[in-house]
Amino acid sequence: MIIVPIEGKMSIDQALKKHKLKFSKLKINEELRERQYYKKGSVKKRDQKKKAIYLENKRREEGDF
Repeated sequence: MIIVPIEGKMSIDQALKKHKLKFSKLKINEELRERQYYKKGSVKKRDQKKKAIYLENKRREEGDF
């Protein structure tokens, strides 16, 4: 659970903005979406491998200028 202490004359809008920032930094939304459905171990490994290949290709393209 995320706790946002309200300091001094902080408005509700500022507190909400601070809460959203903390929420996004902790990547809670991504984790909730990921846990929504079960993924087999082999599928997770395959996805990790695809992502690694994609990132490696992207890095190589950036270096070829």
